[in-house]
Amino acid sequence: MAEIIQERIEDRLPELEQLERIGLFSHAEIKAIIKKASDLEYKIQRRALFKEDFINYVQYEINLLELIQRRRTRIGYSFKKDEIENSIVHRVQGVFRRASAKWKDDVQLWLSYIVFCKKWATKAQLSKVFSAMLAIHSNKPALWIMAAKWEMEDRLSSESARQLFLRALRFHPECPKLYQEYFRMELMHTEKLRKEKEEFEKAKMDVGNLDYPEEILKGELARIIYKNSVNIIKGAEFHVSLLTIAQLFDFAKDLQREIYDEADASELLFSLQALHTDDPLTWDYVARRELEIESQPGGEQPATKQARAVEVGRKEERCCAVYEEAVKTLPTEAMWKCYITFCLERFTKKTSSQFLREKRLERTMMAFRKAHELRLLPEFQYKQWIELLLHHNFLKEALEVAVAGTESFRDSVTMWQMKLQVLIDSESPDVAVLFEEAFAHLKAQICLPLWISWAEWSEGAKSQEDTEAIFKKALSAVKGADSVTLKDKYLDWAYRSGGYKKARAVFKSLQESRPFSVDFFRKIIQFEKEQESCKMVNLREYYERALREFGSVDSDLWMDYIKEELNHPLGRPENCGQIYWRAMKMLQGESAEAFVAKHAMHQAGHL
Repeated sequence: MAEIIQERIEDRLPELEQLERIGLFSHAEIKAIIKKASDLEYKIQRRALFKEDFINYVQYEINLLELIQRRRTRIGYSFKKDEIENSIVHRVQGVFRRASAKWKDDVQLWLSYIVFCKKWATKAQLSKVFSAMLAIHSNKPALWIMAAKWEMEDRLSSESARQLFLRALRFHPECPKLYQEYFRMELMHTEKLRKEKEEFEKAKMDVGNLDYPEEILKGELARIIYKNSVNIIKGAEFHVSLLTIAQLFDFAKDLQREIYDEADASELLFSLQALHTDDPLTWDYVARRELEIESQPGGEQPATKQARAVEVGRKEERCCAVYEEAVKTLPTEAMWKCYITFCLERFTKKTSSQFLREKRLERTMMAFRKAHELRLLPEFQYKQWIELLLHHNFLKEALEVAVAGTESFRDSVTMWQMKLQVLIDSESPDVAVLFEEAFAHLKAQICLPLWISWAEWSEGAKSQEDTEAIFKKALSAVKGADSVTLKDKYLDWAYRSGGYKKARAVFKSLQESRPFSVDFFRKIIQFEKEQESCKMVNLREYYERALREFGSVDSDLWMDYIKEELNHPLGRPENCGQIYWRAMKMLQGESAEAFVAKHAMHQAGHL
């Protein structure tokens, strides 16, 4: 092995001599490079190979290349690149080839190889890398798309990109993304040819001998892909995605009409509206399309704000007319969801027109009511409806909707929360009764948000005794990990309402009621430190209890304990050594390493 490494080091000598001769590196730097290169070569030539060694080798060579570039720029020297950079690039490619042959399944390694080649190697070399990668990872459509995109955009080879897409579709005949990108590529190719022809014609050059078939210039290849793909990939979402891509190209107006709704009866079978009349996405797209259509094609644009608002209002009316037809033709929850989502989007859109705001609000409320009457309103849209009503202070209607929502979704914590929120906002005397009713209907393990809401409401509306009784009742009902949040809330409330004395009493009452969070202990430590007479004996008690729970995983707790002993007026610095060794015994793995590093930085005065 030593002979092989010596030979590889000797192969480097010509480039290193050139680096020293032209003044990019000093003699000492060249010696350091040789030493580092020897270490790296030994690691990738030994019998037991590790991927990290190859990555470190490549990274070192890339860093060297970038350093050479910077120094060339600094001294303004651009010669001898064949003898220096090309030699390094060739060597790195060899290392990448070995690594990718050894760890064929590592996609990230292949991608790193590609990134390197894009920056430092030739296009022909990168094309070979893509071919080798796709031979192994033919089951990943994203890699085929990446390779085709590179062929199209970097090598400017539409034919190579087309061949890659066709090969990819043989492996993945039902992959929507491949069809979408292939469709986009053919439209880009057509646009490129049209621009080329236009430039030649502007220059008054004869294009008769050039290959510009009329069918290609009209986007016939993209049309073929569209027709084949919609026969294979079913669903309005895919169909709409092709239409969205086609709309990016101005020359493809005929193709857009064909995809949307072809007037020719022979092509109607392929159109969006013909294939997917029973899909809400189709109706949603058709309705939203009305926003893009001018009321008076070819007419002047509205000049005043009021005229523009009227024009927007007309467009929205046309959209809603389509949605109204849609919910009659397709009376499903999904269709109503699309309609209401559109209404909410338009309502939240900013406008200075009072008329438009009122019209949008009226339209949104009407859509909610109709969907509710048909029992086609999902839970999250009941929540949106109630929030909208509360925002506009329609408390009576909000309560009616909340009651209807809880009747439809009796097991939903969200709906009970919304109903309670309405009662709280309307200052109803029945809030406490409704909380009890909610707990009777819901499973105990999902009631944590309601307990927190009840305690927060009680803090502002009831006495301290009532609020504390709620916290105690909640802690007896909520067990396990959910109780951690309640304990933190209880401790915070105790400090707000009764000061440190009350908080310490609550801490004492809960200190054996596991589980806890680290924040629970940090809160009581902070409360103690905020007192005028901060007692070190109490801080030690809190830290010891915290370390009993989290001492094996939280290195910060140990460091804070040490700092407290050092900085507190009544602290005992002589205890720090003992705390350090206790920490080293309890902490494991990365936590122990982090603690050692933080302790060293603290001793050096950097932490």
